[in-house]
Amino acid sequence: MLMRARIYRQSKPAGQSGQAMTHTWVLDYGQNRPRHVDSLMGWTGSTDTPSQLQLQFPDQDSAIAYATTQGIAYDIEIPAPRHRRPQAYADNFRYDRIQNWTH
Repeated sequence: MLMRARIYRQSKPAGQSGQAMTHTWVLDYGQNRPRHVDSLMGWTGSTDTPSQLQLQFPDQDSAIAYATTQGIAYDIEIPAPRHRRPQAYADNFRYDRIQNWTH
C-alpha cells in the first residue's frame, strides 16, 4: 500500500517570532515500508529512502505540478491564517491599562 504524499507550508518555529522559512511549501513522502531495529546497535532504520526526503518548493502550484508529473498521490494542507495583534512596549505603562501592575 502506497502512502500519500503531504504538501504543506512550513510553520513558524515555536521558539522564534520571525517569519523566515515559513513561505516555502514542502512535499513529504509517506512511509511505504516498515522500519526495523538493528539488532547490534539498536538504531531504527528503514530501506524506504523517499520517506526520508523533504522537497521544498517556492509555491503551492509548483509542488502540485511536481507531484502530478511524477505520478505521486498527494494531500494538501492549507495553513490557517495568522491573526497578528500589534503590540508596543509602551502599552505596559498606559494610564488606562485594564490589568493590574504586577511589578
